[in-house]
Amino acid sequence: MESDAVVHVVDDEEPVRKSLAFLLTTAGYTVRVHETATAFLALALDGHVRNACLVTDLRMPDMSGVELLRRLRDTGAMLPTIVITGHGDVPMAVEAMKTGALDFIEKPFEDEVLLEAIRRAIAELRKHPRDPDDVAATRARLDLLTERERQVMDGIVAGLPNKTIAYELNISPRTVEVHRANVMAKMQAKNLAELVRMVIATDPASRAGN
Repeated sequence: MESDAVVHVVDDEEPVRKSLAFLLTTAGYTVRVHETATAFLALALDGHVRNACLVTDLRMPDMSGVELLRRLRDTGAMLPTIVITGHGDVPMAVEAMKTGALDFIEKPFEDEVLLEAIRRAIAELRKHPRDPDDVAATRARLDLLTERERQVMDGIVAGLPNKTIAYELNISPRTVEVHRANVMAKMQAKNLAELVRMVIATDPASRAGN
């Protein structure tokens, strides 16, 4: 058994639920699937979700993934959450992380990408509050960025495409790509979700008002 934690999957599409359930069960996890965000929320609010993490789609007909997270957070029922998003929904995924999601994964994704995210989510269940030394190290890396790199990073974290960032900063898309690469290297971020996590961790005010 990979873990005694339960992985809850919320997605309105049955083939997706079945596929994710098969993958996670094969990997040794206990899985529960839910057709709607409303159904899962009711379960969570009744106190029936313990030692668990959540994998949820962002776009669902009854309630968006962001709204689901907002309600979980506001009722004190938040749990480590991974959101799955289409390519055009990155700003929405960033909003989900500001609301409390641990990670987001863009479709299509390799199985191992999701499994690694699940491992991080379960590790989060075992963790104490974020180590201040981790935040200090992230802030030190932020201090290495130039002013332009910070501007590009702000655009990236907002979920803006390179062309939009280039237009707003009056630079070429190619220059944005160079700055983006520098930001990822200096911040030691493996992907966009990790960069967003870092920025949110060092700026609690970024969660305010969500």
